[in-house]
Amino acid sequence: MLRTLLTRRWLVALALAVLFAVVAVLLGNWQHSRHEEKVAARDRVEAHYDATPVPLETVLQDGPLDPDQEWTRVSARGSYVPAEQLFVRNRPLNKTYGYEIVVPLETASGTLVVNRGWAPNAENAATLPQVPPAPEGPVEVTGWLRPGEADLGRDLPEGQLASINLGDAAAQWQRPVLGAYLILETEQYADRPGVTIERPVPLEAPRTELGSHFAYTLQWWLTAPVGLILVLVMARREWHDSLAEGATVGERTARPPKPKKVRIWDEEDE
Repeated sequence: MLRTLLTRRWLVALALAVLFAVVAVLLGNWQHSRHEEKVAARDRVEAHYDATPVPLETVLQDGPLDPDQEWTRVSARGSYVPAEQLFVRNRPLNKTYGYEIVVPLETASGTLVVNRGWAPNAENAATLPQVPPAPEGPVEVTGWLRPGEADLGRDLPEGQLASINLGDAAAQWQRPVLGAYLILETEQYADRPGVTIERPVPLEAPRTELGSHFAYTLQWWLTAPVGLILVLVMARREWHDSLAEGATVGERTARPPKPKKVRIWDEEDE
C-alpha cells in the first residue's frame, strides 16, 4: 500500500487532506476561543450583576478597570454636570437605533462617566433628541462598571461620540476621567431620596447566551480527519484492486495449456 500512496496522484491528495485538516483544526480552535470568551463574560455577569452594591472607590481607583471586575455593581455619590452631557451615536435598543446619553458625575474619586440611558433618533441626523436632563445637586447612584470602548476614529460634531471611549469623553470635557464608565441602574437626590428623577430609557440587562461556538468547535474538530480517512480508504481500495488484478494475470500465466483433443479418425489413421 505504501507504494500506492507514494505515487504522485496520491501524494497530492494527501497534501490537500493534510491542509484541510490543519485549516479545520485552526477554525475549531478559533471557535473554542470565542466560546471561552462567552463563558468568561457570562461568569462575570452572573457573579456581579445582582450582587450587593459596593462603594465605587473600593473597585475603581487609579488606572483602568480590572477585567475581572467588569459588571461590578457599585454605588457612588456626587454631582452631575448636566450641561456637558454627550450623545453616543448608533446605539441599538430593541432593534431600534438611537443615542445613549453619558454625563460626567463629579465624585470624591474623580470624574465618572455615567451612561444614563437611551433615546431614539430625532426626525433627522442633524437634530439631537430631547432627553430628560441630569439632575442638579448631590445625588446617589448605583450601577454597573464597564471598561471604556475602542476609539472608532470618527470625526463627529461637538457633543457627540461614536463610542463610549473614555479618552474622547475626557477630551470633550477637558479633564481626566476614571478608568471605567457606569451603566446607571438607579439615581436619587442625596437630600430628597423620595423624589422621582426623570431619565432616558434604561438599558437592557446584558445577554448571557453562549451561542453556537462550542457546537461549531466540535464540528470543525470532528471534520478535520475526514479528508485523510477518505484518501487512505480510496488508496487502500486501489491497492487491493491492483493486487487482485495481478493475481488474476499470474493465474492465467501459470495455468497449463489444455490438452489437444484427439479425434477417433485420427487414432484410426495411426
